[in-house]
Amino acid sequence: MRTPEAFNQFGATHLPGYLGIVILQSDPAELHAQLAVRPELMAPNGFLHAGSIVTLADTTAGYGCFQNLPAGASGFTTVELKSNHLGTVREGIVHCVARPVHLGRTTQVWDASVTAGAGGKLLALFRCTQMLLYPK
Repeated sequence: MRTPEAFNQFGATHLPGYLGIVILQSDPAELHAQLAVRPELMAPNGFLHAGSIVTLADTTAGYGCFQNLPAGASGFTTVELKSNHLGTVREGIVHCVARPVHLGRTTQVWDASVTAGAGGKLLALFRCTQMLLYPK
C-alpha cells in the first residue's frame, strides 16, 4: 500500500504534480486529495476549468485503483469517466474523496465527489471505471 507521500512523489513529474494535486489520505477504501485553485487552472471565463476538476477526480480514483490492484495485475487504465458538474469556484482549495463501488478482477468502479470551501460546496460527482491490465 502506498502512502500519500509516495503517491505525491509518484505523480510529481507528471500531470498530477504539474497541476498541483496533493494526495492527503490513501487508504484502500477511501482516498482524499486536494488542489489549490490558481490562474493556470482557470477557464477563460474566470472560473475553475472543468478539466482541472476532472483530472483531480480521475487521479484520486486512479490512485485508489492502484491501491486495490489484485495479485498479478500490472496496472490499469481509465475506460470511462462520467462527470456531473454542479458548481464552480474562482479561488480556494478544492477537495476530492474517492471510494470504490466495485473491485473486480478485470474492472474497478470508483465514485468521487469534489467539494470546495469550509461548507463543502459540492462542485462535481464522478463515476470512474478502470480496466485492469495483466502482463502477457
